[in-house]
Amino acid sequence: MKVSVSSAIVTVVLAVVAGVGGMWLGHQWLNLPAGSHSLHDIVHEELSLTADQERGLDALETVFITRRDVLEGEMHKANAELAAAIRGSEMAGPAVEAAVLHFHDAMGALQTETIEHVFAMRKVLTPDQRKRFDDKIGQALTADVE
Repeated sequence: MKVSVSSAIVTVVLAVVAGVGGMWLGHQWLNLPAGSHSLHDIVHEELSLTADQERGLDALETVFITRRDVLEGEMHKANAELAAAIRGSEMAGPAVEAAVLHFHDAMGALQTETIEHVFAMRKVLTPDQRKRFDDKIGQALTADVE
């Protein structure tokens, strides 16, 4: 299959944009807009958690942070692979495609685990706390849309 230089450039640009966008989206799940407290701060400071809830959320967060760091490391590794593939190729080929796929796999896994983490956190909350938590998540996810 013959690929033109312009097609290769478009592919690389889209891959980089997708990578940056994916990292941004992952951070939006657990962070509020600039100038606001993080979702973590809101949960621990504004929801009047019991000691049992604090312990439960702390345990969930410890596991999630470790996993998030691993997956973010995979995304950085995939970006380095993409950079090397771009430097070593005249056009998008198997090395570029493999790096993009590697990044998408890590980004997708991070998004999935983030969503699972949010639902696990919700299970620890009372119905009233859950509603306030959901409202904050909704604000974080739609901050740039509104």
